[in-house]
Amino acid sequence: MTLRLPQDFQDRFDVIVVGAGHSGCEAALAAARLGARTLMLTLNLDKIAWQPCNPAVGGPAKSQLTHEVDALGGEIGKMADRTYLQKRVLNLSRGPAVWALRAQTDKREYAAIMKGIVENQPNLSVREGMATDLILGDNDEIVGVQTYFGSCFGAGAVVLTTGTFLGGKIWIGGKSMAAGRAGEFAALGLTETLSDLGFETGRLKTGTPARVDRRSVDYSRLEPQPPDEEVRWFSFDPEVWQEREQMNCYLTRTTAKTHQIIRDNLHLSPIYGGFIDSKGPRYCPSIEDKIVRFADKESHQIFIEPEGREIPELYIQGFSTGLPENVQLAMLQSLPGLENCVMLRAAYAVEYDYLPATQCYPSLMTKKIAGLFCAGQINGTTGYEEAAAQGIVAGINAARYCQGLDLKILPREESYIGALLDDLCTKDLREPYRMLTSRSEYRLVLRSDNADQRLTPLGREIGLVDDRRWRLFTAKQDQIRAEQERLYGARIKEQDPAAQAIAAQTQQAIKGSILLADLLRRPGFRYADLESFGLGNPKLSAVEKEGVEIEIKYSGYIRRQEKQIEQVSRQSQRPLPQGLDYLTIETLSMEAREKLNQIKPLTIGQAARIGGVNPADINALLVYLELSKRSTRSAPI
Repeated sequence: MTLRLPQDFQDRFDVIVVGAGHSGCEAALAAARLGARTLMLTLNLDKIAWQPCNPAVGGPAKSQLTHEVDALGGEIGKMADRTYLQKRVLNLSRGPAVWALRAQTDKREYAAIMKGIVENQPNLSVREGMATDLILGDNDEIVGVQTYFGSCFGAGAVVLTTGTFLGGKIWIGGKSMAAGRAGEFAALGLTETLSDLGFETGRLKTGTPARVDRRSVDYSRLEPQPPDEEVRWFSFDPEVWQEREQMNCYLTRTTAKTHQIIRDNLHLSPIYGGFIDSKGPRYCPSIEDKIVRFADKESHQIFIEPEGREIPELYIQGFSTGLPENVQLAMLQSLPGLENCVMLRAAYAVEYDYLPATQCYPSLMTKKIAGLFCAGQINGTTGYEEAAAQGIVAGINAARYCQGLDLKILPREESYIGALLDDLCTKDLREPYRMLTSRSEYRLVLRSDNADQRLTPLGREIGLVDDRRWRLFTAKQDQIRAEQERLYGARIKEQDPAAQAIAAQTQQAIKGSILLADLLRRPGFRYADLESFGLGNPKLSAVEKEGVEIEIKYSGYIRRQEKQIEQVSRQSQRPLPQGLDYLTIETLSMEAREKLNQIKPLTIGQAARIGGVNPADINALLVYLELSKRSTRSAPI
């Protein structure tokens, strides 16, 4: 139930963060670093920043989120750089807009280092406890939380980052138990509190594959997936860059026997057996979903990935399932290289409660309760990176709310984080949301390499980027800018030895003279080639050279997209009155009236992205606003 004041508070804080996963850690650290006295409540102090599914960070679109969190002053990128087992850049054969750094991390090392960071952060207290009730003030604003055993803590803002624990239930076959993840309690009571307050709640499903003993695997039958020779970094802070010995991942494939075992036992899975009907993640389906949905495929790739240097467990990526344990073992032993494998942990499916995020503003504060914020899987997302991105925004805004400052909203045209939050708060999503590069219409200018250029000034303005990081950032930008100016001003003539050597190597003649910038724009020509002919700047770092090359090589495309963003932004950023009753605007379709009244968009652009609101509705809304404006002007004084 929802509690009301007066309550006897055991202690008072500015911000309370409920949950200590990737979202909770970013939220608590951000709030504390901004001067808010912060409490992080977690069910298990030993599982702070745990990676319960694949211990990996990055990948398509997720790497962009990780770079952006780091640019704002967050931790996830630094953690991946400190604890990686393997790093690879995906999509290198394509353009820089879709390059994706991915790191396999050591899950125990990751959690141990992050635990030390949060425990030693000034202004941040960490306590074990289950938050079951919210305490409200006279004006329905948040004033604190109560735990299962009755302790009450006061706060000016509360951030809920409950992950899969809210009403969590794990399934293996037809058997289930209440748990947020295997071996850990579910969080009980809070869903009922939120429902009593008028929030809509729903159920989602995710899952994790089995872990097998690496000593029982025949590696000679697996295809090695080695790391990249050149190590790249998520963090823009060179202080955390330290090269480590890397490990191989491996690749195997399902067989006809695997598929037959699954088909024969489909009726025993939680979904196909009818035990649960929650929606699972579309882009990370269970192996039984793959076999059913892609029945014509004879085989599926399965990645075998280490969970740590000193951990005997291997993660079987692409083999998530909820089938009974004996069936799981038979499935695993049907894979080449795993014929004699020992299963250390069984795969399972997990159901949990969430709040559709249309009930939040893009600041992640809820619309119903002032001072209450939601971040991470409670908002219907999946993935550590999506959670961390929401966490840092919620933590920033929770601190600013307590300090009486304006809440920060990141526009979708300026960051992947902005696109993520806009999608969550605008679209009626009924399945776990995963960030994809295709979800950002501005991905050419929202690249990983320029995340610091886009967001570090904001991090500095907010107060999360310290003097040392700011000096590093400004020095890097100055170096890139100066090198671009040099390349746009320097020419080589066709009679120069370097020009003749370049023409011979590239089989493209240089007539008269050519700007070095235009030379760099030639297909297949890289900054490294400029260096090889003595035309580069040896004082630049590898990161700075790459930044220069991308900005020059793709300058035409980048300028075109920046112009498009400017044109769209002028109209889409037009604010909408928050007290507007859309049900009274008869020129809108009934569906549009209902959706607009439910979501209460902040801008015309957000309104246009709501499902069920079509271009004709937007035109009608613009006409209505203009007529209202004229009517106000002409009203007698």
